[in-house]
Amino acid sequence: MTTQKKDNTLLKICVTAMFAALICVATMLIQIPSPLNGYVNFGDCFILIAAWVLGPVYGFAAGGIGSALADLFSGYAHYVPGTFIIKGLIAVAAALIVRAFMNKSEKLRLPGFIVGGIAGEVIMVAGYYLYAALLLGKSFEGALASVPGNLVQGAFGVIVGTVVIQIIAKTKVLAKFDAYAV
Repeated sequence: MTTQKKDNTLLKICVTAMFAALICVATMLIQIPSPLNGYVNFGDCFILIAAWVLGPVYGFAAGGIGSALADLFSGYAHYVPGTFIIKGLIAVAAALIVRAFMNKSEKLRLPGFIVGGIAGEVIMVAGYYLYAALLLGKSFEGALASVPGNLVQGAFGVIVGTVVIQIIAKTKVLAKFDAYAV
Protein backbone atom coordinates (compact mmCIF):
# COMPACT_ATOMS: atom_id res chain seq x y z
CA MET A 1 0.00 0.00 0.00
CA THR A 2 1.40 3.38 -0.95
CA THR A 3 1.92 6.15 1.57
CA GLN A 4 -0.72 8.29 -0.15
CA LYS A 5 -3.26 5.43 -0.01
CA LYS A 6 -2.46 4.87 3.69
CA ASP A 7 -2.86 8.59 4.38
CA ASN A 8 -6.22 8.63 2.57
CA THR A 9 -7.41 5.57 4.54
CA LEU A 10 -6.30 7.11 7.83
CA LEU A 11 -8.05 10.38 6.93
CA LYS A 12 -11.27 8.49 6.13
CA ILE A 13 -11.12 6.53 9.38
CA CYS A 14 -10.60 9.72 11.40
CA VAL A 15 -13.37 11.60 9.60
CA THR A 16 -15.66 8.57 9.97
CA ALA A 17 -15.10 8.62 13.74
CA MET A 18 -15.74 12.36 13.83
CA PHE A 19 -18.96 11.95 11.83
CA ALA A 20 -20.08 9.11 14.14
CA ALA A 21 -19.58 11.38 17.16
CA LEU A 22 -21.33 14.28 15.40
CA ILE A 23 -24.27 12.05 14.43
CA CYS A 24 -24.58 10.77 17.99
CA VAL A 25 -24.52 14.26 19.50
CA ALA A 26 -26.79 15.75 16.81
CA THR A 27 -29.33 12.97 17.43
CA MET A 28 -29.30 13.28 21.20
CA LEU A 29 -28.86 16.96 21.92
CA ILE A 30 -30.41 18.95 19.11
CA GLN A 31 -34.10 18.04 19.19
CA ILE A 32 -36.85 20.09 17.58
CA PRO A 33 -40.38 19.22 18.74
CA SER A 34 -42.50 17.71 15.98
CA PRO A 35 -46.26 18.16 15.65
CA LEU A 36 -46.45 14.40 15.04
CA ASN A 37 -45.48 13.27 18.54
CA GLY A 38 -41.78 13.19 19.10
CA TYR A 39 -39.02 15.34 17.79
CA VAL A 40 -36.87 15.96 14.75
CA ASN A 41 -33.09 15.88 15.06
CA PHE A 42 -30.08 16.62 12.87
CA GLY A 43 -28.77 13.05 12.95
CA ASP A 44 -30.07 12.02 9.53
CA CYS A 45 -28.74 15.12 7.79
CA PHE A 46 -25.26 14.30 9.08
CA ILE A 47 -25.64 10.66 8.04
CA LEU A 48 -26.37 11.85 4.51
CA ILE A 49 -23.44 14.28 4.56
CA ALA A 50 -21.13 11.52 5.85
CA ALA A 51 -22.30 9.25 3.03
CA TRP A 52 -21.73 11.93 0.41
CA VAL A 53 -18.29 12.83 1.77
CA LEU A 54 -16.99 9.35 2.62
CA GLY A 55 -18.86 6.98 0.30
CA PRO A 56 -20.97 3.93 1.14
CA VAL A 57 -18.61 1.88 3.36
CA TYR A 58 -17.31 4.59 5.68
CA GLY A 59 -20.69 6.36 5.50
CA PHE A 60 -22.36 3.15 6.71
CA ALA A 61 -19.94 2.98 9.63
CA ALA A 62 -20.44 6.63 10.61
CA GLY A 63 -24.23 6.52 10.33
CA GLY A 64 -24.69 3.13 11.94
CA ILE A 65 -22.29 3.62 14.83
CA GLY A 66 -23.27 7.22 15.60
CA SER A 67 -27.00 6.53 15.57
CA ALA A 68 -26.71 3.25 17.49
CA LEU A 69 -24.67 4.99 20.18
CA ALA A 70 -27.34 7.71 20.43
CA ASP A 71 -29.98 5.03 21.03
CA LEU A 72 -27.78 3.25 23.56
CA PHE A 73 -26.95 6.43 25.50
CA SER A 74 -30.61 7.57 25.39
CA GLY A 75 -31.95 4.37 26.95
CA TYR A 76 -33.29 2.74 23.78
CA ALA A 77 -31.01 -0.31 23.77
CA HIS A 78 -33.72 -2.42 22.12
CA TYR A 79 -33.38 -0.22 19.01
CA VAL A 80 -29.56 -0.42 18.77
CA PRO A 81 -29.27 -3.40 16.35
CA GLY A 82 -32.02 -2.09 14.06
CA THR A 83 -30.74 1.46 14.17
CA PHE A 84 -27.20 0.36 13.33
CA ILE A 85 -28.38 -1.42 10.17
CA ILE A 86 -31.14 1.02 9.15
CA LYS A 87 -29.07 4.18 9.58
CA GLY A 88 -26.09 2.53 7.92
CA LEU A 89 -28.26 1.61 4.93
CA ILE A 90 -29.37 5.24 4.61
CA ALA A 91 -25.73 6.08 3.95
CA VAL A 92 -25.18 3.23 1.50
CA ALA A 93 -28.20 4.16 -0.61
CA ALA A 94 -27.44 7.89 -0.56
CA ALA A 95 -23.77 7.37 -1.47
CA LEU A 96 -24.35 4.87 -4.27
CA ILE A 97 -27.11 6.92 -5.87
CA VAL A 98 -25.17 10.18 -5.86
CA ARG A 99 -22.16 8.29 -7.25
CA ALA A 100 -24.30 6.93 -10.10
CA PHE A 101 -25.66 10.41 -10.88
CA MET A 102 -22.20 11.99 -10.81
CA ASN A 103 -20.77 9.27 -13.06
CA LYS A 104 -23.23 10.40 -15.71
CA SER A 105 -22.56 14.12 -15.35
CA GLU A 106 -21.23 16.60 -12.81
CA LYS A 107 -24.39 18.63 -13.48
CA LEU A 108 -26.42 15.83 -11.89
CA ARG A 109 -24.74 16.24 -8.50
CA LEU A 110 -27.60 18.18 -6.87
CA PRO A 111 -30.34 15.87 -8.23
CA GLY A 112 -28.17 12.96 -7.05
CA PHE A 113 -28.01 14.37 -3.53
CA ILE A 114 -31.79 14.83 -3.49
CA VAL A 115 -32.70 11.43 -4.97
CA GLY A 116 -30.06 9.65 -2.89
CA GLY A 117 -31.26 11.37 0.27
CA ILE A 118 -34.89 10.51 -0.43
CA ALA A 119 -34.02 6.88 -1.16
CA GLY A 120 -32.05 6.64 2.07
CA GLU A 121 -34.86 8.14 4.11
CA VAL A 122 -37.43 5.81 2.52
CA ILE A 123 -35.22 2.97 3.75
CA MET A 124 -35.27 4.54 7.22
CA VAL A 125 -39.08 4.83 7.34
CA ALA A 126 -39.63 1.31 5.99
CA GLY A 127 -36.83 -0.12 8.13
CA TYR A 128 -38.19 1.21 11.41
CA TYR A 129 -41.72 0.16 10.47
CA LEU A 130 -40.59 -3.41 9.79
CA TYR A 131 -38.27 -3.49 12.81
CA ALA A 132 -41.10 -2.44 15.12
CA ALA A 133 -43.62 -4.80 13.53
CA LEU A 134 -41.45 -7.88 13.18
CA LEU A 135 -38.77 -7.70 15.85
CA LEU A 136 -40.18 -5.51 18.61
CA GLY A 137 -43.50 -7.33 18.70
CA LYS A 138 -45.71 -4.45 17.64
CA SER A 139 -48.46 -5.30 15.21
CA PHE A 140 -48.21 -4.02 11.67
CA GLU A 141 -51.00 -1.59 12.54
CA GLY A 142 -49.27 -0.50 15.74
CA ALA A 143 -46.00 0.07 13.91
CA LEU A 144 -47.78 2.48 11.55
CA ALA A 145 -47.89 5.06 14.34
CA SER A 146 -44.19 5.83 13.85
CA VAL A 147 -44.40 6.35 10.07
CA PRO A 148 -45.60 10.00 9.99
CA GLY A 149 -42.94 11.15 12.47
CA ASN A 150 -40.24 9.26 10.58
CA LEU A 151 -41.40 10.85 7.32
CA VAL A 152 -40.99 14.30 8.86
CA GLN A 153 -37.56 13.29 10.23
CA GLY A 154 -36.55 12.00 6.79
CA ALA A 155 -37.73 15.12 4.95
CA PHE A 156 -35.88 17.31 7.43
CA GLY A 157 -32.71 15.25 6.96
CA VAL A 158 -32.85 15.45 3.16
CA ILE A 159 -33.51 19.20 3.09
CA VAL A 160 -30.88 20.20 5.66
CA GLY A 161 -28.34 17.65 4.43
CA THR A 162 -28.68 18.80 0.81
CA VAL A 163 -28.30 22.46 1.75
CA VAL A 164 -25.25 21.79 3.94
CA ILE A 165 -23.47 19.54 1.42
CA GLN A 166 -23.89 22.25 -1.23
CA ILE A 167 -22.19 24.72 1.10
CA ILE A 168 -19.42 22.24 1.89
CA ALA A 169 -18.90 21.55 -1.83
CA LYS A 170 -18.24 25.25 -2.46
CA THR A 171 -15.32 25.14 0.00
CA LYS A 172 -13.56 22.45 -2.08
CA VAL A 173 -13.03 20.34 1.05
CA LEU A 174 -14.59 17.37 -0.78
CA ALA A 175 -11.57 17.27 -3.08
CA LYS A 176 -9.67 15.74 -0.12
CA PHE A 177 -11.78 12.60 -0.47
CA ASP A 178 -11.67 10.29 -3.44
CA ALA A 179 -15.35 9.38 -3.05
CA TYR A 180 -16.69 12.57 -4.62
CA ALA A 181 -13.95 14.93 -5.67
CA VAL A 182 -15.62 18.11 -6.90
